Amino acid sequence: MDRTVMLSVENLSCGYGKTEVIHDLSFQVRAGERLCILGANGCGKTTLLRALAGVIPFQGSVEADGVSLGGLSPRQRAKKIALMSQFSQSAFDYTVYEAVMLGRYAHRSDSLFPSESAADRDAVQDAMRRTGVWELGEQLVTRLSGGQLQRVFLARTFAQEPQIILLDEPANHLDLRYQAELLESLRDWSADGKRCVVGVFHDISLALAFADTALLLEEGKALACGSVGELDEKLLDRLYGMDVRGYMKRMYGRWE
Repeated sequence: MDRTVMLSVENLSCGYGKTEVIHDLSFQVRAGERLCILGANGCGKTTLLRALAGVIPFQGSVEADGVSLGGLSPRQRAKKIALMSQFSQSAFDYTVYEAVMLGRYAHRSDSLFPSESAADRDAVQDAMRRTGVWELGEQLVTRLSGGQLQRVFLARTFAQEPQIILLDEPANHLDLRYQAELLESLRDWSADGKRCVVGVFHDISLALAFADTALLLEEGKALACGSVGELDEKLLDRLYGMDVRGYMKRMYGRWE
C-alpha cells in the first residue's frame, strides 16, 4: 500500500556561517515510517535535524504532509514537527507536570497567561503515562536523574502532538529497560499511519532494531537511503571505517 509522504526533503543544504555541513540532500519519510540517520561523528546528523526543525536556516525545500515548513510561523511549525535534542535541559524549578505542559504552547492562545484546556490536560496525561512519568508529576525536574529527565522531555514532545518527531540520541542516559520502553512507545506513537519518526543514533544495533528505513550520512551527503532489511553492510563498514559486523559479533558474542 502506498503511504502518504509525511516528510519530503529536497536539495537541502545548510551549515553554520560560511561553512556548509549538509550538501544538496534529498530524501522522503512516509507515514508510519521510522527513519534512523547513521554516520560517523561530525558527518552532519545533528545539523540536519536542526535544519529540519527550523533552528538553523537552510537552502532547499522541506515539506511536512505537503506543507512547506519554510513559510510557517514557529507556532505553526510546532504543530507539524518537534525536535527532542540530546542537549535538552531545564534551568527552572518546574514540576514534571508543568514541564510537560510546556509542550502544549503551540495549541494554546496567544494571551500572556493562557489557561489549560481539557484537551491540554488530556494530552499531557496521555504523554506522561506513555513515557512512565505520570507518578513523578509533582517532583521538580531539577531533582531528577538524567534518565528520568530524558523521559520527561519525550513526554513533552508527545504532548506537543506533532506529525513528525525528530530525535537526537533519544536513548541517552537511559538504562536498558527504559531504552526498550522508550522505543516501544515511539513505535506505538508512529503506528497510527499519520505520523513518522526521524532519529539520530550512535548505537547501530539500537537504531536498526528500531527503524524500518535508514539514511547513511557521509560528510553531509547521502551515501544510501532505503530499507533496513536491504542495507548493504559494506556501506556501514565504509561509513565507520571498520568491520561493523565483526565488531558487533565480538561485543555481543557472550549472549549467544
